[in-house]
Amino acid sequence: MDEMLSERFEEHRPHLRAVAYRMLGSVSEADDAVQDAWLRIAQAETDDVENLRAWLTTVVARVSLNMLRSRRRRREEPFDAQLTNQANGGPDPEHEAVLADSVGLALLVVLDSLTPAERLAFVLHDMFDLPFEEIGTSVERSPAAARQLASRARRRVRGSEPPPGDPGRQRRLVDAYLAATRTGDFEALIRILDPAVVLRADSHAVPGGRPVVLRGAEAVAQSAVASAARARVTEVALVDGTAALVMALAGDVSVVLTFTVQGERISGIDVVADPEGLARLQIEGLDGRRT
Repeated sequence: MDEMLSERFEEHRPHLRAVAYRMLGSVSEADDAVQDAWLRIAQAETDDVENLRAWLTTVVARVSLNMLRSRRRRREEPFDAQLTNQANGGPDPEHEAVLADSVGLALLVVLDSLTPAERLAFVLHDMFDLPFEEIGTSVERSPAAARQLASRARRRVRGSEPPPGDPGRQRRLVDAYLAATRTGDFEALIRILDPAVVLRADSHAVPGGRPVVLRGAEAVAQSAVASAARARVTEVALVDGTAALVMALAGDVSVVLTFTVQGERISGIDVVADPEGLARLQIEGLDGRRT
């Protein structure tokens, strides 16, 4: 084991622990994440690493992201219940209090409403000032996609966009969108779309080969009606832990639609068809099986 690397890791441990805590909201899980990261780092080649602190941050962030995704797949207790348990004698209460004071329990509750990828992008950029190039690597998405994740999370944290809250509401709206699209029901689509809804489609999702942005309920509804044929081979699934639409051809996912819900309407739709972008999404069937 490289003693120099061990010493430098210990030097950065408080920072890495803070990153993990902001991601996971639990001192014990943060310690587990840092320890897991160290086991990986100890076996890695670090001679060519120019910015060790940033590299270590990325490793811990990836470990924390995997832990968050695993937690959601297991459907563990809500985060507010975790906070209550920790306040009633959780592990290492002194350190818990120090970290909780630095982050703010209210903020942690809001962060828990974000998807794992949104949470990581927001934490790494807004709290630790990492560039989106590095954040994109951590969440396995492009820098532009990482920027969008952080922006969406920032709006929710600041209160301009409420957290998803009720997953049942998200599912109902996605179900309604799919049903209206399949039948070409323009009026039904207008009822569930926010008047200022924005749809963004990547260059692989449209025939012209260029990204498309549609604004307004009428434009988005017209586009949905025009895609009725594709909707017939589209199903509801979980994408990064929230209800979304997945189109699969011959067993392979070809298009994914993710939704942002505001109040009782859909305020944003992202259409992903880029193979690299699809590969980065965590897609599961509603029964928990990987699609």
